[in-house]
Amino acid sequence: MNEGSSDPVALLAIFAALSYDIVAAVNSSPQTTEINAAKRAETLMKWVHIGMIQVALFALIGITIETNRGRPWWPPALGSGLAAGLLYAQYVYAKQSGLNKPGASTENY
Repeated sequence: MNEGSSDPVALLAIFAALSYDIVAAVNSSPQTTEINAAKRAETLMKWVHIGMIQVALFALIGITIETNRGRPWWPPALGSGLAAGLLYAQYVYAKQSGLNKPGASTENY
């Protein structure tokens, strides 16, 4: 690897981890989303969407930095995209599961 290049696999992993960290910072877990979907599905998903916007912002920053350095754009794009897609699917599934078969909530109203 020459001085002007980066390890694409490591960069992909960094952006995947960053995406997971961003979404985790603004959300409760998919399990909590499922358990409390009957009362809080809209609010929980609002924060998932805010997290996804943040992931996109950081992915664009990474893509810009990498391409300006003459490096491939795809590692930050793929890392962020895969992680964001998987996380989003988990939250959507958790919401639907919680609405379709609500179990005991962790909250009292």
